[in-house]
Amino acid sequence: MKRAAVSIPFLLGLCFAGISFSAAISQTVPMGVMAEHQHPPTQPSTGLVLTLDGKATTLSVADLSAMPQTTITVHNEHTKTDETYSGVLLGAVLAKYGLPVDKTTHQKMLRSYLVAEGMDKYWVVYSVTEIEGSEHNGTVIVATSMGGKPLGEDGMFKLVDSEDKKPQRWVRNLSAITVKSAE
Repeated sequence: MKRAAVSIPFLLGLCFAGISFSAAISQTVPMGVMAEHQHPPTQPSTGLVLTLDGKATTLSVADLSAMPQTTITVHNEHTKTDETYSGVLLGAVLAKYGLPVDKTTHQKMLRSYLVAEGMDKYWVVYSVTEIEGSEHNGTVIVATSMGGKPLGEDGMFKLVDSEDKKPQRWVRNLSAITVKSAE
């Protein structure tokens, strides 16, 4: 087991406070390691808040179901299984709500990024160019189903990228996508 580096003043402070070193470490370093693919319990996502240029729009599964659907099969390195997701291209969602993701907005895309956040406050960052086909080989979708069924404990929405080697930038229980400019 790895131990945290501890300074002399920290140890002296513990002595004066009457706290043992092992009790202090047990409060800061977990004794068991949670497997990478396990997640703390959280409320499932029921709506997706998309914010573009400061304007927020709440999307439902019905809103996304009315758009053209894309199906991708990806390997989930955490579960060591192949999974098939269906949903809407993230670029198509952005285009419909105000940011066309294509060559006409290339300069804006180069200076923009998006933050995707789950209900458990887990969040990831994508460059907007990563979701445009002429810039990135991967397919990034807002999935609403896996294997033809609703996502279940993953909420109503899940962000999935077909080219990530590990699903660490996938966001289960996706609740918000905010596009920001670095300008």
